Amino acid sequence: MKLQHYLGGLEGLDPISLETRVFVEAWEERIFGIHTAMMALSPQLDLEATPSTFNTVWTWADLRKGAESMNPFDYFKFRYYEKWLGGICGYFVAKGYITEAELDARTKAFLSSSPAMPEGGDAKVDARVRKYLLIGDDPKRERTASPRFAAGDMVTVADPKSVEHTRLPGHLRNKVGIVDSVYPDAYTYLCDTGPDGIGQAMTVYCVKFDPEDLWPGNTEANFTFYADLFEAYLEPTTAS
Repeated sequence: MKLQHYLGGLEGLDPISLETRVFVEAWEERIFGIHTAMMALSPQLDLEATPSTFNTVWTWADLRKGAESMNPFDYFKFRYYEKWLGGICGYFVAKGYITEAELDARTKAFLSSSPAMPEGGDAKVDARVRKYLLIGDDPKRERTASPRFAAGDMVTVADPKSVEHTRLPGHLRNKVGIVDSVYPDAYTYLCDTGPDGIGQAMTVYCVKFDPEDLWPGNTEANFTFYADLFEAYLEPTTAS
């Protein structure tokens, strides 16, 4: 489901929430904590082993794919961390940590009695999570190939097939822009996106677009639209 990536410039999507708090409800902090712990314990990270039974890869990409696989009506109905919760639950079921029936039963029991959340933990797990919070996941890599484009080049945005996730805004597909700047080094995404084209680290470009080309007859005067795009999303073009 890629509907949420095709909303650029659409009108009539009110009401728009102007909420500025990171966490509105206490349970949202816990969901963020669960996600952070999963990121820290993901086995591809070169960190000290822990006694945790969590042993499968979890990245921001998995979180996003889980949320985006929701029914479109649910996606736009639920709040931000509700989508996170859905993605995390779906992952745990898919990986066999819990069955859907067990999850439903535990949810029902919790909602009927509102028990206190369990306390405690393991010191090694806590230490690994704290270390992860310090080092994070840096997408920056050393560049091994020359950039395909240079500032001033005219480029056409590709229209790749998206299976699970895409970093390409839908309203830019097949549009023509001009490379404004080339970012140093190379940058990677959290996982290979398959036919979408993002895999190994690559150059990222800041590309500028004429808003009139994106939204004909429905733009303000005297402004330019900029987007940061992976090299895989760009193709050479010439002025007609």
